[in-house]
Amino acid sequence: MEFLLAAVLLALVAWFVTRPLLARRAEAPEDTEDPRIAELEARKETKYREIRDAELDRVAGKLSEADFKRQDAELRAEAVEILREIDRAERTGS
Repeated sequence: MEFLLAAVLLALVAWFVTRPLLARRAEAPEDTEDPRIAELEARKETKYREIRDAELDRVAGKLSEADFKRQDAELRAEAVEILREIDRAERTGS
């Protein structure tokens, strides 16, 4: 009887632990994602991080206001171009 109870308890714990892992895998099949779009999304996130870093550098006094404005304009223009590329890739499917 104790063995049966331990086996049931072990099965419940295993189910509880693996359920989120299996659900996450079922929700997002990564192998069907377009690699071009994935690469563009990574570039977009990198560019957003560069914009935030420039803002932090300005606040910390590492960049003058003029340097920040120049760098911010360049980074945002690059981000806009990446967003356009993502849009084109999603419309064409590649």
